[in-house]
Amino acid sequence: MPQRVMFEGAGPGAQVPAHLTRVPISLIGADADADYSDKTVKGKVVRKGPLVSLAFDNNLLKTVIQEEDSQPNASSQNTSINVVLFGALAQDFNQAVNQGDVVVAAGFTVGRSPTVQKDKLHPFNLLMRGDHACVYVSRPSPPDPGFAAADKTSSAEVTKAPKYSYSGLGELKVGSVVNTYGVVVFFKQPFKSRGTDFCSTLKITDQSNQKICCSVFGAKLKDHPKVFQVGDIVRLHRFKVQFFNNSMTLVNTYGFSVLAFDGAEGASLEPRTSSRSFHMDPEGRRTVEELRSWAAGRALPPPAPTTPLSAAQPKTYFDLTCQLLAKAPIDSTCTLLRVWDGTRCAHPLLKVIVEPNVTEGPSSFSRSRESLIANILVYDNHVELAERLKPGDFLRIYNLRAIAGPSKVPGLTCSQQAGGAELQHLAFHLHGGTAYGRGIRVLPETSADVQDMKRAMDSLPQEEELVCPELKDSELLEVWITPPESLDAEPMDCRTERSCGHDTQPVTLSELKQSSPGRFHHVRVQLSSYEPHRLHQALKLYCSKCTSMQDVPDDKLLAGLFSEASGDPGPCRPPPWALSGRVAVPGESPASPRRALGVHLSTQLLTEADPKELLFLAGSTLEETCRLAAGYHNVVPVRSSGGHMALLDLSAPFLFRGRKRYFGCKRCSNAAFREPLCAEGVESMDEKVLAEALGVQLLQSVLLMKLQLQDDTDTLPAFLWRDAESFLGVSAEDAAANQEAQNSIRATMSSLCPAGGSAGERPWMDLCLAAYRSEDEEGRNQTCYQICCSSFTNPERSKVTG
Repeated sequence: MPQRVMFEGAGPGAQVPAHLTRVPISLIGADADADYSDKTVKGKVVRKGPLVSLAFDNNLLKTVIQEEDSQPNASSQNTSINVVLFGALAQDFNQAVNQGDVVVAAGFTVGRSPTVQKDKLHPFNLLMRGDHACVYVSRPSPPDPGFAAADKTSSAEVTKAPKYSYSGLGELKVGSVVNTYGVVVFFKQPFKSRGTDFCSTLKITDQSNQKICCSVFGAKLKDHPKVFQVGDIVRLHRFKVQFFNNSMTLVNTYGFSVLAFDGAEGASLEPRTSSRSFHMDPEGRRTVEELRSWAAGRALPPPAPTTPLSAAQPKTYFDLTCQLLAKAPIDSTCTLLRVWDGTRCAHPLLKVIVEPNVTEGPSSFSRSRESLIANILVYDNHVELAERLKPGDFLRIYNLRAIAGPSKVPGLTCSQQAGGAELQHLAFHLHGGTAYGRGIRVLPETSADVQDMKRAMDSLPQEEELVCPELKDSELLEVWITPPESLDAEPMDCRTERSCGHDTQPVTLSELKQSSPGRFHHVRVQLSSYEPHRLHQALKLYCSKCTSMQDVPDDKLLAGLFSEASGDPGPCRPPPWALSGRVAVPGESPASPRRALGVHLSTQLLTEADPKELLFLAGSTLEETCRLAAGYHNVVPVRSSGGHMALLDLSAPFLFRGRKRYFGCKRCSNAAFREPLCAEGVESMDEKVLAEALGVQLLQSVLLMKLQLQDDTDTLPAFLWRDAESFLGVSAEDAAANQEAQNSIRATMSSLCPAGGSAGERPWMDLCLAAYRSEDEEGRNQTCYQICCSSFTNPERSKVTG
């Protein structure tokens, strides 16, 4: 493999070759026919993005370099340029290059920048891929040792606290690096970004009433802001002001720091931070007190109160402060947390039984203590954080869901399904994703909420030594998740069945690899691994017209699109067939104030059909749209464009139907507004009718997974796509909006590939595989395999339903 990132002066070949000539960044793209094969670009790395993993073991990294010795008449926009690196070069760059390094890029091509209107950088990007792309790196020389020693001596003689200047949120200038304070009005706990870092999101305000979004990226969780609730106060050091989605945002830079304070008046001024070198002077304490007083007298969003277990009710989302007693993995995408808060839930709680040898913490408790313990199942991206938790930690779990009854969860026994008693039991789930601030935070023992909870715990009668209670038959009926192995460690009897009519003999994987493509093959294999492990990432959006496939946008991106659209208050003239009005959007709780939004309705539907059949909604946020969709059959978000009603950017859903969202293809759609009418004999309109009326090419929800198959002779990667729904027994549309469907997929994959199970514990599968030719990104032919005409069957489930 050629060396892709080299340091100048670090050895032979590390110098920039003499035959390459440097071209100024401002001249990139000036000549449409220019050949850059013998050119280089030099600049300082001023921004380095995360490493993003793409499909087929490919990587991508985006960085920004700035020319330091540019021409005097060159604008700042044209001296900074995006550099997009692919493959192994992106991985090498991520490991070897730091922000502040000076780099020379060679072997690049040039392409137009799709983000020039947002980032205000050069209108072209440098694209670096293939064997000819190379980066040469130089770093500033280290300071003279003698000078460093002298400087250390002088600083030891006179210790002077650093003096910082602070900017109000109303004084921010794009491109500047600032220090500032703010009151938190929204936050998300750290979540894993697409690269190697964690990301925290805040929205803060101050006496200027400006609301500024902040993004904090860092590989270590301890460096992220320790914000516990709305109303907390943060101090930010060394954050850069950027312009994104038509608004200012703050992003951390090298050497950043964040302090967080309790926002309640009279609370301690001790900051929450993992740093031991922070400085807090009397002026800073005075600023925190002023912000506390100001926030107390303003109509800011109140902190969401935490709900004790004793007040938890079915079908609700709530925040819970609790103590972790024990935890155990269920599978690769789910972890069990056993918690208590000193109160007893008013509803019977479902029990989750796991093997004692996989439990961290006590595996059993006395009967009286057991009645106070809640079992919480955390999924997907929260599993990684749950692995870091220790029994004894005090936690706040945000956006926890209480669900009555198991509702077709795996491991349900025949007696449970027949009796129906399980519907009276309560289960707690922390779903995947970060919507509504969903996440887990470890609280310090000094927290006021923790102190209140400990007093409640201390008031309970003292427990005897933990004993292992014997399970009675009635208690076994409450089990809703069981280990994948039976008591005698025999493999679980689950398999797949072929439904094709191909007359062909089974072959081994080694024989299959030697066969020509264009045929169907029967194999008997086991599943050794699968991707993606976070199963919500298996959902894709597919266009049947242009055959493109894309990821489902996350709520953070969608919230930004809705915020951008609602920020334009211009007039919105409806079509002649629409009637305008206003509707009150339900608040997050019955006590929350309602906001009135502009709506447009079809006059014919108002007179002939249900007035809630169709609603065009203008100026709403994503959360408001979701809440309103619960009461209307079809909600279409719209914006003003040139004074006329128009759809939002098709990166956002063009239609909400209850919990389901429908997207359109940006490439194949030709958005228009024709009055949507039901065909004769059709009682209600569906997404297809609306898509046709709006000129939208409807995207289809599909499931895409990559399975690593094995037998005694070889291994083979195979895709599960076109027949994924019949294989898993779940539609992609249901999986996108239904927790039961997601649980079913998770249970199927756990049955076929048990976490930590050996090959002898994995069931065998009879599959039909289609072998076909395809081209990779570099245009080379390759043979691919896809699972078809096969479905998963679980005999244990058949016994229950039979």
